Amino acid sequence: MGQLWNELAKKLAERWLTLLVLPGVLYLAVAAIAHTLRRDHALDLGYLSRQITSYAKDPAVGTVGGQVVVLVAVLIGAAALGLAAQALGAFAERLVLAADWHTWPNPFRYLAECWVTVRQRRWKTAHIDYCTQYEAALAPDPSLRPSPTLLSIAANRRMKIAVDRPERPTWTGDRIHAAAIRLDRDHHLDLATVWPYVWLILPETSRTEITQARSALSRAATLAAWAMLYIPLTWWWWPAAPLAVAIGLTARHRIRITTSVYADLLEAATRLNAVALSQTLGIDHTGPLTDRLGDNLTRHLTPRPPAV
Repeated sequence: MGQLWNELAKKLAERWLTLLVLPGVLYLAVAAIAHTLRRDHALDLGYLSRQITSYAKDPAVGTVGGQVVVLVAVLIGAAALGLAAQALGAFAERLVLAADWHTWPNPFRYLAECWVTVRQRRWKTAHIDYCTQYEAALAPDPSLRPSPTLLSIAANRRMKIAVDRPERPTWTGDRIHAAAIRLDRDHHLDLATVWPYVWLILPETSRTEITQARSALSRAATLAAWAMLYIPLTWWWWPAAPLAVAIGLTARHRIRITTSVYADLLEAATRLNAVALSQTLGIDHTGPLTDRLGDNLTRHLTPRPPAV
């Protein structure tokens, strides 16, 4: 038991150091540089070196007690910033997934609705173009088929808007929602209803993969939060602006990748385990997943409304 607790404490310490302290220490270092250089000496490394030397010669910092106090203050400040970034990251994640955008207060709900309409119009145009290229590519005569590059360009143009017909104001939100749309369209399965039950019968390896994908999405959202925290530093030190932009673009890229992986895993796990779920529930079915089975599962697992 003692070895188990030691290993657990070690893992918690590693996560605490990686997720909270190290990003916070980096932020504190940049904030200290911004406070020292400000606008007048934005890129003056010589001035920065002289100021650091001056701080190091301070009698309060030269003692062991003073150094311990500084170290503890840095660790506490870094951890506090890490917690703030995680809280802001949770808000950023909720914003980019936009699952509840219909409940947003006005004018944000109205703006989101207008943007969804624009995205739907753009996606429909891109989808028609893709279908036209796809049909042409199936022509019996090879000479009548367009270049494969045109089909790839049309697919990428549609993908940049959304994987399926947009229903949310963000690409990331639509990527998650696309899994539910396709399961409903292909097999009449309601993902929100069926997923908790599918999760309970998944093999441990599948659970681990999905959990890791979900955690990666949360970490990417936290990275976006760090980008937002760097923005106020630009008031004192303009080089913080390109740093915030670089972190923000990296976060955007990682959010899209991790969201796509997570959505694919959700859809694949549901398709692969829906039949096994029906057997667990005692629903008589043989063969692959069908529309009828999807209807039965959704109806069987949907709670009845309360009596009037």
